[in-house]
Amino acid sequence: MSRMAADNPSRRSFLKTSTTLVGLSPLTGFLPRTGSGEAARPLVAYVGTFSSPLRDTLPTQVDLPPGNGRGIHLFQVDRTTGAMTPMGVVGMGTSPSCLALNTAGTRLYSANETDRVGDDKQGTASAFAVNRADGRLELLNTVRSGGAGPTYVSVHPGGRHLLVANYFGGSVAVLPILADGRLGDASDVKVDAGTVGPTRATHAPPGSFAVSGHDRTHAHMIQADPSGRFVLHVDLGLDMIFVWKFDAERGVLAPNDPPSVSLPPGDGPRHFHFHPNGRWFYSIQEEGSTIVLFDYDSASGRLSARQTISTLPPGFAGSNFCSEILVSADGRYVYAGNRLHDSIAIFSVGSDGGLTFVGEEWTRGNYPRSFAFDSTGRFLYSCNQRSDVIAVFRVDRATGGLSFTGHYAPVGNPSIIVFLDLA
Repeated sequence: MSRMAADNPSRRSFLKTSTTLVGLSPLTGFLPRTGSGEAARPLVAYVGTFSSPLRDTLPTQVDLPPGNGRGIHLFQVDRTTGAMTPMGVVGMGTSPSCLALNTAGTRLYSANETDRVGDDKQGTASAFAVNRADGRLELLNTVRSGGAGPTYVSVHPGGRHLLVANYFGGSVAVLPILADGRLGDASDVKVDAGTVGPTRATHAPPGSFAVSGHDRTHAHMIQADPSGRFVLHVDLGLDMIFVWKFDAERGVLAPNDPPSVSLPPGDGPRHFHFHPNGRWFYSIQEEGSTIVLFDYDSASGRLSARQTISTLPPGFAGSNFCSEILVSADGRYVYAGNRLHDSIAIFSVGSDGGLTFVGEEWTRGNYPRSFAFDSTGRFLYSCNQRSDVIAVFRVDRATGGLSFTGHYAPVGNPSIIVFLDLA
C-alpha cells in the first residue's frame, strides 16, 4: 500500500468548484409538532442522487447513467404511513451519491462522485451543518477526497474522522473532522494494489453477463468496526476485503495481520454490514450475487468465512448486480438488494449467524441501488435508481416480510437515503 499526498486545491479552482457544487434552494413547508413522545418529533429524510452526467474521462459503468437528480433532496416523513413530502433541495452538480450523519445528528457529510477538482483528478467530500429544528442544511466546506469518484463515506465511531472510499481512484482516505464539523485535508490515503479478478464471477448465475468492476481496482465501501479500533474496506476489482488498524490520534491506517481476506475470483465484494452482536459480518458480492457470512474476531480484526448463499431465488438464470445489504436492528433478518432482478431478498438469521432464504419483494422500480430503514424500523425505503423513484415498504418485524405501502417519492436517480429524528 502507498500513501498519496493530498495537496490543497488552488483558491481559484476551489472557489469555482464550490460555486458549481452548491446552490441552496429554499426549503418549503413547516414541520408541525402535534401530540407527545416520538410521534411528535418530525422525521426528515435526506436523499443523495446522481445529479450530473459522468465526465468523458471516466470509464462507462452500467450503474452510473447521466444523473437526473438535483443534489441532496429533503423530505418530511410521515411516521404512521411512511409517506414522504418534499421539503426542498440542496443543489449540487457533482452527484452526492452517498451521505452519512454524525451520531448527534448535527452534521451531514456527502461523497461527491465526481473525478476532478480544477486540474486534479480527484473527487470531493462536503460537510453540512444540520439545523436540528427543521432539518435545513448549511454547507460548511468541501475538500478533496483522496481519489477520483468517491462512492462511500462513513463517520468513524469516535466522531473525529470521515472515512472515504474512492471507487474510480481505487483508494481510501481518512479526512479529519474539525471541532466545528468542517472537514480537514486527508490525514491518510491508501491506494489499493493487487491482482484484478476475472470478468466471469465464480458464482455467476447461468447466462450471466454481469461485468462491472473487474477492469482495475475499485474501492467500494469503507467503515469501522463497532469498536473503532479497526477499519474495513472492500475492493470490488480485487475481490478483497482489507482490514486496517486505526490510529485515532493521528488518523492513520496500518495493515492488520493478516491485512486482507479474499473472496471468490470475479464475485466482486461491494458492501457489508455487521450484525448487532459485532461477531458476524455479512458481505454482499455485486457480480457473484452472493452473501458471505464471516465470523469476526473483534480483538484481532480477523475475518473467517463460514457460509456462502445466493441472493437470488432457486433456478434464476441471467444477469444481476447486487447492491445493498442490511441487518435488521434486532439482528433477526438480513436484506439484500438485487439490481436487474429488481428485488430485495430476505433471509432469517440462525442462532449461529447462518442465513436461510425466506422470500423476496419486488422493489416496484428499476435498479434498487440502496435501501434503508427509517429510524423506527417500521418502514424500508428502496432507492430505485433507474426509475427515478423511492418506493416505501412496511416491515413485518415478526416474519421479516415487506409489503408495499403504495407510496412513491419521485427523485431523479436516487442513490441513498438517510433519516434524522429532529429535536
